[in-house]
Amino acid sequence: MLVYYKSRLISFRNAFAGIGYVLRTQKNSWIHTAVTIFVLVTSFWLKLPTTHWAILILTISIVWVAEMINTSIETLIDLLSPQYHPAAKIGKDVSAGAVLIAAIFSVIVGVLVLGIPLIQKLSTLAVSR
Repeated sequence: MLVYYKSRLISFRNAFAGIGYVLRTQKNSWIHTAVTIFVLVTSFWLKLPTTHWAILILTISIVWVAEMINTSIETLIDLLSPQYHPAAKIGKDVSAGAVLIAAIFSVIVGVLVLGIPLIQKLSTLAVSR
């Protein structure tokens, strides 16, 4: 039983190491981090309903998962094909495209979920001045 828990702890340690690697090495992860913090703080400030929180958290997680899978794919391609190869380029471009699609649609979701409540809150603040 102890071996089972020890192997689970090792799995979590490895997963956190992977997250740390992405944060240390991927420039776009800092953009994702900044946007994630902005969206979460803004959502808290707006006191969004639970369903809106669920939508935003799901959307944020999709972007992060796409970024991490992209990093994995690019790293494996670099290992398997250190020299330029057209198929390696396609693999890297497609995985980067997946992150781009996730990011674009997350912005759309963010505008749909945050847009009206944010405009209402800002207009209320402007009127109260």
